[in-house]
Formats: sequence, C-alpha cells, structure tokens
Amino acid sequence: MLGKRSALAGATIVACLAFPLAVPAMADPAPMADPATPPSVIDALERDLGLTERQVVTRLANEQRAAATEATLTASLGDSYGGSWLNADASKLMVATTDAAEAPAIEAKGAQPVVVGRTLAQLTSVKDQLDLAAQKGKTGASLWYVDVTTNSVVILAATQEAGEALAAAAGVDKGVVKVAVSTESPQPFMDIIGGSAFYIGSSRCSVGFSVTRGSTPGFVTAGHCGRAGSRTTNPTGTFQGSSFPGNDYAWVAAPGHNATPYVRGSGGALVTVRGSTQASVGASICRSGSTTGWRCGTIQQHNASVRYAQGTVSGLTRTSACAQPGDSGGSFISGSQAQGVTSGGSGNCSIGGTTYHQPVNEILSAYGLTLRTG
Repeated sequence: MLGKRSALAGATIVACLAFPLAVPAMADPAPMADPATPPSVIDALERDLGLTERQVVTRLANEQRAAATEATLTASLGDSYGGSWLNADASKLMVATTDAAEAPAIEAKGAQPVVVGRTLAQLTSVKDQLDLAAQKGKTGASLWYVDVTTNSVVILAATQEAGEALAAAAGVDKGVVKVAVSTESPQPFMDIIGGSAFYIGSSRCSVGFSVTRGSTPGFVTAGHCGRAGSRTTNPTGTFQGSSFPGNDYAWVAAPGHNATPYVRGSGGALVTVRGSTQASVGASICRSGSTTGWRCGTIQQHNASVRYAQGTVSGLTRTSACAQPGDSGGSFISGSQAQGVTSGGSGNCSIGGTTYHQPVNEILSAYGLTLRTG
C-alpha cells in the first residue's frame, strides 16, 4: 500500500456521475509536492498552521509562483508599486499600485490589483523618518513597520499616546501612520546558561546558515550574540564582524569545520538550503533554533524597526513563528530558501509568540559572504 504522502503526491481521483450514459468526470488532481521540499517541512507546517497535507502542498506551490510574480511586477510597475502580499490562504497574490491603469497588467500575471494612495517608496520614507527620531521619542514604542496590506506605517506601542509621541518626534504625516496599542515587548533571544548549538563564554546562541568567505568556512548569526573578536566554541570560531543595535547580524569564521548547506528541521531531519529568494508577506516560514527546535508560522511584515532596550534594530522581518531565549541567530527558511537569522521577539512557544529575523541577503552583502547551498 502506498504511504500517505506518496498517495497524495501521485493520486488522481475519478468521480463518476450517477446518470445513465454520462461521461465520467475527472476531479482536480491532488497537488504534487515539490521534490525539493523535505517531508519534515510539510509535517511542521501541518502542525503549526493547522493545515492538511494537501493544503500545505497547495500553499507551497502558490507561494513559489507568487514569489516569481512579485519579482516581475515589482520591476515592471516601477514608481507606482505599492507592495505585495498573499491573501489569508495564500491562494492569491495581491499587488498594490497607485496607478489604476496598471490593473490589467497585474491581472495578466494572475495577481489581484489593489489601487492605493501611497507607493511603497513613500511608505518606506515615512518609516525611515521614524527610524531617525530621537531615542526619547521612541520611549514606549516597541516596533514600527510598513504594512502593505493597509497602505500605512504602523507603530506598536504600550499606549496610544506613546505611539503618537514617536510620530510627532519624527515629524511624519499623521495620516500615514496608524498606532496600535500592544503589550508586545521584544527582547533579544539570548540565554545566559549552558546548552547546545554554539557558545560565547557562558552564553548560548544558534547557528544561522553556513557561509564561506573565500576559502574560509563559517556561519552567520545574530549580532547581539557577540562582538567582533569574540571567541566561540562548538564549533570553535571567531566573530569577524558584528552589528547590533541598528542591525542584528554577525558572521563567525570557523576554520577547520565543514560548512554544509543544511538546516536542522523537525525531529533533527536535515533541510537543504537551495537559495535565498525572499518570500512574500503572508508566506509560510519555519525557523530552527537550539532551544525550541523547528517552529513555523507566516511572514507578517518586511522591513520592521524594533526597539529593544539596547537600541533600535531596523530592516527586520516580523513573523508568527515562536522562539525563546537561546534561539537567537538561528535559521529562518521558507521552503528551501534561506530568509534570515533570529533576532528577538515576544511570547514563547507555549503560549505563542511573534519573532523577528534579520534578512540573510543583507548579511551576505555586508560581509561579502557566499551562502552554502545544495
């Protein structure tokens, strides 16, 4: 008998109509899983997103198509582009534009046009102004980000007044900003106790992705895990570069070790990294860390600025995947595409949480690194 996953990947269901002389009708064939997607990824998405296996396979296929379409439309729409996101079940890519005349071109690519009042560049400019506000003005605000789904810039703060104070300190147009009162209080995921993964003295963090610079192997991780010159053990290495706050990334050179193209997935299975194409807002994503292992969620926003006690970190991606102290620096991956390294978050994996990651492509560019892929 075929196994469950084999049956789903290859089965075609035939439905015969119960009328005399009727021609048998073929139902939609079951979607086929991408061979590059490890079964452990599908299993984890079933568990964490509450989906059936068929729904996971369909979703991943939709997300892969959406990423290619988004890249094409981002370039073709140019100055009128207002951002893109997937709808709730990832069945449709929504593409915003300030030019209604672009709607047919968007529809021709299989996406849903959304006419908005502001371009993504305009929203990003407002968010950048918030980044530059004085630290005093940021007191009480936990994070701020461009929300393409509402065509606005959102500030999460402990009180309405605290959010409005940040907007005022930055001198931004209040009509563009939405303040949401939230108890979210992001903290870097660092655990000052012994554990697995890698150590910086008595502190523990998690390896992000294997990289090389020239012939030197190593890995990327979170900047708050260590400063340039800090020594690591298991694997043994040295922080070559580190940025935190402002950014939250670092790279560790680990001569003598083998840089592999793998991330540890569900149950310890190895997930192969095949590239680093950024996934769309709304796409599923999983993360791997030394405290909570393999956890999944969806991408909520790109380019968020988060105010930690140590300072503000900008350019982070916000997700619904949970994490806990010690997971810092660990891998975020969507399908087989590397996304980033764990920075911090709120909540935990018992009650659920929100987690932020530093995009991996920025780290590779900053230090001239090459991602190890298989």
